[in-house]
Amino acid sequence: MSTGMFVVLTGIVFFLLTCVALLDIARKDFGSIQMKALWAFVVALVPFIGVLIYFLFGFRKGKRSAADAAVE
Repeated sequence: MSTGMFVVLTGIVFFLLTCVALLDIARKDFGSIQMKALWAFVVALVPFIGVLIYFLFGFRKGKRSAADAAVE
């Protein structure tokens, strides 16, 4: 695999992870709109590291609404 292909594939993976994280943030309740906005800004505005920070620290903090839990 060439270096260029590796860079492109890594970018695609992090783009998809960013999309998953933003959708997860949109679905969850973090207690206040400010916390939800903070997580969204961290994920969207800090490339690569923001997604990792969210999945390490923020993923378990939010609570899913009853409607989302019932769908699963």
